[in-house]
Parts: sequence; C-alpha cells; structure tokens
Amino acid sequence: MMIQTDPFRDLDTIFSRLSGRQQLSGGVMPIDAFRRGSDVWVHIDLPGVKEDSLDITVERNVLTVAAERNWQRQETDQLYFAERYRGAFRRQIQLGDGLDLQNLEADLHDGVLTIRIPVAEQAKPRKVAVGQSRSAAPDAIETTAAAS
Repeated sequence: MMIQTDPFRDLDTIFSRLSGRQQLSGGVMPIDAFRRGSDVWVHIDLPGVKEDSLDITVERNVLTVAAERNWQRQETDQLYFAERYRGAFRRQIQLGDGLDLQNLEADLHDGVLTIRIPVAEQAKPRKVAVGQSRSAAPDAIETTAAAS
C-alpha cells in the first residue's frame, strides 16, 4: 500500500547542518503509517505547526506534506539553545495503486497530522466461489488456411 524510499534524506540532513540551514528533515518529522480495517492511517508529528501553514497534495500516487514553523528571536534575547527546527519543510510518501486517493481526509489536532486514506474497492479482499466458471471447456477458434 505504501512505499518509502528516500536515499538522499541523510545527505540532505548532513548538508543542512553543515550549511547552517535550519530545515526539518524526514528523520525529525516522525511518521507512523498503518492499515486498520478498510483504511490506511498516517500520523505525522508536527508540533508548533499551524493548520494554515500546511500544504497536503497527492500527485501520481505521491503524498506530499509541506509545512512551515517559525519563531523569531528578538535582538535582546540571550540564546541558550537553538535545537528546534524552523522554516519550511516537507515529507513525501509513495502510495500504492490500491488506495482511494479521491477520498483522502486530513486533520491536525494537538500537533499531530492525521491522514486517512480509504482502501479502494478493487483492492479489498473478496471471496471467490469455486466452480462458477462460464463453461467447462474453452470455445474453439475456427481457422482456415489461405491457398498460395
């Protein structure tokens, strides 16, 4: 149902740290994804992110969550720690073909983004009756040879 591949995530994190950019990467944006019944659920921790800064898109079976979290220091602030990421960030998840992407729902509550994706009808398990074929033998195909 879901595929997570991002071979460059660790490189992005290293380059962000070396360049001094404050950017939230996939390793810091924790995600849980699981199937429960007829739905796939995705939970993404987004503490301090406001709903109006979220952008959730689905294109060609790729779910993209983009957000922004900012905090502006004042000149008189004496900084002791600056470990919380701020700025723009995003996370992408490759979705399988068996999901109903037209009926995806999202909700942000207590710093957790919850996305519900229904499983498509054609991907749900179904019973197949034995002995219900059209006929016992395939239809014969008539052919003729052309004279040369």
